Amino acid sequence: MRSPTQIVVLDVALLDIPLHVPFGISGGAQAMANNVLVTVELADGTKGYGEAAPLPPYNGETQAMALAALNSAQAWLPGRDAADWRGLAAEFFGKGGAGCGSAQCALEMALLDAVMKQRGEPMWKFFGGASTTLETDMTVTTGTVAEAADAARAIRARGIKMIKVKVGGAAGPAGDFARVAAIHAAAPDAPLILDGNAGLSRAAAGELVRGLKGAGIKPALLEQWLAKDDLAGAAALMAESGWNVAADETACTADDVKKIAAAGAANFVNIKLMKSGVIAAHELALAARAAGLGLMIGGNVESILAMSVSACFAAGIGGFGFADLDTPLFMASNPFEGGFTLAGGMISVAHIAAGHGVTPRG
Repeated sequence: MRSPTQIVVLDVALLDIPLHVPFGISGGAQAMANNVLVTVELADGTKGYGEAAPLPPYNGETQAMALAALNSAQAWLPGRDAADWRGLAAEFFGKGGAGCGSAQCALEMALLDAVMKQRGEPMWKFFGGASTTLETDMTVTTGTVAEAADAARAIRARGIKMIKVKVGGAAGPAGDFARVAAIHAAAPDAPLILDGNAGLSRAAAGELVRGLKGAGIKPALLEQWLAKDDLAGAAALMAESGWNVAADETACTADDVKKIAAAGAANFVNIKLMKSGVIAAHELALAARAAGLGLMIGGNVESILAMSVSACFAAGIGGFGFADLDTPLFMASNPFEGGFTLAGGMISVAHIAAGHGVTPRG
């Protein structure tokens, strides 16, 4: 007799969702969310869902890479017991997931969702149950000065307080300064996160800091302005600016966090499940706390599915100082039911009764 948690089906499908406008970062722009949907079905009929959201301008991962990695699991995952989801995740890592963090994340999400649904337990409780709410920012992507000011006004009209601004694009520090200044003028009371996605040189970073200080603009956070391996530069940036600095691309594993802390290269860490998967993200969060670093939750260009997992993760663990879970707002359609609710910038997962609470429509 087979276990009710035995995996009987693994389905992998393209998940292409159009965006209202291209999502631009320093490394390039994405006009559509080219993601992958993973479905795990158990012997008792329970289904778990996961999402891979590769973002080529961010770390070079592509939809084709995620699709290939996940399809490779078709040869060995069916017939295995989802209750051993951690062991299965480790096995997948050794058989292809190591080369694609978004694929690793999607499989872990789907397995955990199925197991939590089978148990009748919500993910926010599984991750600790510390809270069921958190407050997200919304992003102004790369673009013109006028577009930046318009976007800032639209964000505030939604009732979202904190604004994240992508910097480090082709316009250089002068262009970045002009956009940030326009956003500050349009929303003078909005705390600003300035995200460089590793796209600024040390010289450009220094020029932008001096410009902002001269204009009396004090960001709430500088997120990964410099190259991912430039820990000395990040430490110097934090000392020169006197502002909070977050590591993103630099921080993918718990070992990375230890190096960041030892170098004094940041005082916050942006945790994204898509970087290395759910398990590695949890280990990273624990390492950051142990090192005395603040926590931020973020993501790639993700639908409500993956973003709800991140919301459950951060709310359940608790103590996240910054949250950037806004990308469902950029999507022109939503192929899912359920997930977190949003009122202004306040996210709630309190109503989610089992798993991450998201299912495909139809």
